[in-house]
Amino acid sequence: MSTSKNTNLTDDEIQSIVRSVVAQMLGQSAPASAPAPAAPPVGASAPKKVVALGADHGGYELKELLKKEVAALGYEVMDVGTHSKDAVDYPDLAHDVAKAVSSGAAWRGIIVDGAGIGSCIVANKVPGVRAGLAYDYASAVNSREHNDTNVLTLGAGLIGVALAKQIVTVWLATPFGGGRHQRRVDKIIAVEKLYTK
Repeated sequence: MSTSKNTNLTDDEIQSIVRSVVAQMLGQSAPASAPAPAAPPVGASAPKKVVALGADHGGYELKELLKKEVAALGYEVMDVGTHSKDAVDYPDLAHDVAKAVSSGAAWRGIIVDGAGIGSCIVANKVPGVRAGLAYDYASAVNSREHNDTNVLTLGAGLIGVALAKQIVTVWLATPFGGGRHQRRVDKIIAVEKLYTK
Protein backbone atom coordinates (compact mmCIF):
# COMPACT_ATOMS: atom_id res chain seq x y z
CA MET A 1 0.00 0.00 0.00
CA SER A 2 1.38 3.40 -0.91
CA THR A 3 0.34 6.82 0.17
CA SER A 4 0.71 9.89 -1.97
CA LYS A 5 1.78 13.20 -0.51
CA ASN A 6 2.12 16.49 -2.32
CA THR A 7 5.59 17.66 -1.30
CA ASN A 8 7.21 20.69 -2.83
CA LEU A 9 10.94 20.65 -2.20
CA THR A 10 13.12 23.73 -2.59
CA ASP A 11 16.19 23.70 -4.83
CA ASP A 12 18.40 23.69 -1.70
CA GLU A 13 16.59 20.63 -0.31
CA ILE A 14 16.93 18.82 -3.64
CA GLN A 15 20.64 19.69 -3.79
CA SER A 16 21.14 18.38 -0.25
CA ILE A 17 19.40 15.10 -1.10
CA VAL A 18 21.44 14.68 -4.30
CA ARG A 19 24.72 15.38 -2.47
CA SER A 20 23.85 12.79 0.18
CA VAL A 21 22.94 10.14 -2.40
CA VAL A 22 26.09 10.79 -4.46
CA ALA A 23 28.25 10.66 -1.33
CA GLN A 24 26.66 7.36 -0.28
CA MET A 25 27.21 5.90 -3.75
CA LEU A 26 30.86 6.96 -3.62
CA GLY A 27 31.26 5.66 -0.06
CA GLN A 28 31.99 9.12 1.31
CA SER A 29 30.39 11.29 3.93
CA ALA A 30 28.02 13.87 2.47
CA PRO A 31 29.39 17.38 2.07
CA ALA A 32 27.84 19.89 4.43
CA SER A 33 26.81 22.13 1.57
CA ALA A 34 27.52 22.83 -2.07
CA PRO A 35 30.65 24.84 -2.79
CA ALA A 36 30.00 28.55 -2.79
CA PRO A 37 29.76 29.99 -6.30
CA ALA A 38 33.09 31.18 -7.64
CA ALA A 39 33.22 34.86 -6.86
CA PRO A 40 33.55 37.14 -9.84
CA PRO A 41 36.31 39.74 -9.57
CA VAL A 42 35.52 42.47 -7.07
CA GLY A 43 35.94 46.19 -7.60
CA ALA A 44 34.50 48.86 -9.84
CA SER A 45 37.15 48.45 -12.53
CA ALA A 46 37.26 44.65 -12.51
CA PRO A 47 35.12 43.16 -15.28
CA LYS A 48 32.72 40.32 -14.50
CA LYS A 49 33.60 36.88 -15.77
CA VAL A 50 31.71 36.20 -18.98
CA VAL A 51 29.80 32.96 -19.46
CA ALA A 52 28.68 32.25 -23.05
CA LEU A 53 25.36 30.42 -23.33
CA GLY A 54 23.95 28.78 -26.41
CA ALA A 55 21.20 26.32 -27.25
CA ASP A 56 19.35 24.78 -30.13
CA HIS A 57 15.55 24.82 -30.25
CA GLY A 58 15.40 21.78 -27.95
CA GLY A 59 17.41 23.57 -25.28
CA TYR A 60 16.04 27.08 -25.78
CA GLU A 61 13.65 27.14 -22.79
CA LEU A 62 16.24 25.72 -20.38
CA LYS A 63 18.87 28.17 -21.66
CA GLU A 64 16.53 31.07 -20.94
CA LEU A 65 16.10 29.88 -17.33
CA LEU A 66 19.84 29.27 -16.91
CA LYS A 67 20.63 32.79 -18.18
CA LYS A 68 18.85 34.17 -15.12
CA GLU A 69 20.62 31.71 -12.82
CA VAL A 70 24.09 32.53 -14.19
CA ALA A 71 23.41 36.27 -13.95
CA ALA A 72 22.13 35.86 -10.37
CA LEU A 73 25.45 34.17 -9.50
CA GLY A 74 27.22 37.38 -10.55
CA TYR A 75 28.48 36.50 -14.01
CA GLU A 76 27.98 38.41 -17.23
CA VAL A 77 25.97 36.39 -19.74
CA MET A 78 26.81 36.28 -23.44
CA ASP A 79 23.79 34.76 -25.18
CA VAL A 80 24.82 33.47 -28.61
CA GLY A 81 21.36 32.09 -29.41
CA THR A 82 19.08 30.61 -30.42
CA HIS A 83 16.44 33.17 -29.54
CA SER A 84 13.27 31.19 -30.26
CA LYS A 85 11.87 27.67 -30.52
CA ASP A 86 12.30 27.68 -34.30
CA ALA A 87 14.35 24.71 -35.49
CA VAL A 88 18.11 25.31 -35.77
CA ASP A 89 21.14 23.02 -36.00
CA TYR A 90 22.96 22.45 -32.70
CA PRO A 91 26.45 22.37 -34.31
CA ASP A 92 26.14 26.07 -35.22
CA LEU A 93 25.30 27.19 -31.67
CA ALA A 94 27.81 24.83 -30.05
CA HIS A 95 30.50 26.20 -32.36
CA ASP A 96 29.60 29.79 -31.44
CA VAL A 97 29.92 29.08 -27.71
CA ALA A 98 33.17 27.16 -28.18
CA LYS A 99 34.66 29.97 -30.31
CA ALA A 100 33.82 32.51 -27.60
CA VAL A 101 35.68 30.42 -25.01
CA SER A 102 38.60 29.58 -27.30
CA SER A 103 39.11 33.22 -28.29
CA GLY A 104 38.96 34.45 -24.69
CA ALA A 105 35.77 36.45 -25.26
CA ALA A 106 34.16 34.21 -22.62
CA TRP A 107 35.65 32.66 -19.47
CA ARG A 108 33.44 29.59 -19.75
CA GLY A 109 30.60 28.34 -21.92
CA ILE A 110 27.38 26.39 -21.47
CA ILE A 111 25.51 24.69 -24.33
CA VAL A 112 22.07 23.09 -24.09
CA ASP A 113 20.61 20.75 -26.69
CA GLY A 114 18.31 17.73 -26.50
CA ALA A 115 20.86 15.26 -25.10
CA GLY A 116 24.04 17.36 -24.75
CA ILE A 117 26.13 14.82 -26.63
CA GLY A 118 26.27 16.37 -30.11
CA SER A 119 27.13 19.81 -28.75
CA CYS A 120 29.90 18.29 -26.64
CA ILE A 121 31.40 16.65 -29.73
CA VAL A 122 31.26 19.90 -31.72
CA ALA A 123 32.76 22.02 -28.93
CA ASN A 124 35.66 19.62 -28.49
CA LYS A 125 36.67 20.17 -32.13
CA VAL A 126 37.59 23.79 -31.31
CA PRO A 127 41.22 24.22 -30.18
CA GLY A 128 41.55 25.14 -26.51
CA VAL A 129 38.13 23.85 -25.55
CA ARG A 130 37.62 21.01 -23.10
CA ALA A 131 33.88 20.35 -23.12
CA GLY A 132 32.16 17.89 -20.85
CA LEU A 133 28.61 16.60 -20.64
CA ALA A 134 27.26 16.65 -17.09
CA TYR A 135 24.09 14.88 -16.02
CA ASP A 136 24.35 15.07 -12.22
CA TYR A 137 26.20 16.76 -9.36
CA ALA A 138 29.13 14.30 -9.38
CA SER A 139 29.79 14.51 -13.14
CA ALA A 140 29.76 18.33 -12.95
CA VAL A 141 32.29 18.37 -10.09
CA ASN A 142 34.49 15.73 -11.72
CA SER A 143 34.58 17.51 -15.08
CA ARG A 144 35.94 20.65 -13.41
CA GLU A 145 38.12 19.14 -10.69
CA HIS A 146 39.76 16.44 -12.83
CA ASN A 147 39.44 17.67 -16.43
CA ASP A 148 39.43 21.47 -16.08
CA THR A 149 36.49 21.72 -18.50
CA ASN A 150 35.77 25.18 -19.81
CA VAL A 151 32.55 24.29 -21.66
CA LEU A 152 29.59 22.46 -20.11
CA THR A 153 26.96 20.69 -22.19
CA LEU A 154 23.53 19.74 -20.92
CA GLY A 155 20.69 17.64 -22.30
CA ALA A 156 17.42 19.49 -21.83
CA GLY A 157 15.49 16.33 -22.65
CA LEU A 158 17.29 14.34 -19.98
CA ILE A 159 17.42 16.54 -16.88
CA GLY A 160 14.97 18.81 -15.11
CA VAL A 161 15.29 22.49 -14.33
CA ALA A 162 16.29 22.09 -10.65
CA LEU A 163 19.04 19.60 -11.53
CA ALA A 164 20.27 21.78 -14.41
CA LYS A 165 20.56 24.77 -12.04
CA GLN A 166 22.45 22.65 -9.53
CA ILE A 167 24.85 21.36 -12.19
CA VAL A 168 25.54 24.86 -13.53
CA THR A 169 26.06 26.30 -10.04
CA VAL A 170 28.51 23.61 -8.92
CA TRP A 171 30.28 23.56 -12.31
CA LEU A 172 30.93 27.31 -12.18
CA ALA A 173 32.05 27.08 -8.53
CA THR A 174 34.36 24.05 -8.68
CA PRO A 175 38.05 24.83 -9.11
CA PHE A 176 40.44 22.66 -11.08
CA GLY A 177 42.22 20.25 -8.72
CA GLY A 178 45.67 20.54 -10.32
CA GLY A 179 48.28 18.08 -9.03
CA ARG A 180 48.09 14.71 -10.77
CA HIS A 181 45.16 16.04 -12.82
CA GLN A 182 47.35 18.78 -14.33
CA ARG A 183 49.64 16.15 -15.83
CA ARG A 184 46.66 14.49 -17.46
CA VAL A 185 45.15 17.72 -18.77
CA ASP A 186 48.59 18.58 -20.20
CA LYS A 187 48.46 15.26 -22.08
CA ILE A 188 45.00 16.13 -23.45
CA ILE A 189 46.39 19.45 -24.68
CA ALA A 190 49.42 17.67 -26.19
CA VAL A 191 47.13 15.34 -28.17
CA GLU A 192 45.18 18.35 -29.48
CA LYS A 193 48.42 20.02 -30.59
CA LEU A 194 49.31 16.96 -32.67
CA TYR A 195 46.34 17.76 -34.90
CA THR A 196 46.33 21.57 -34.90
CA LYS A 197 48.99 23.37 -36.89
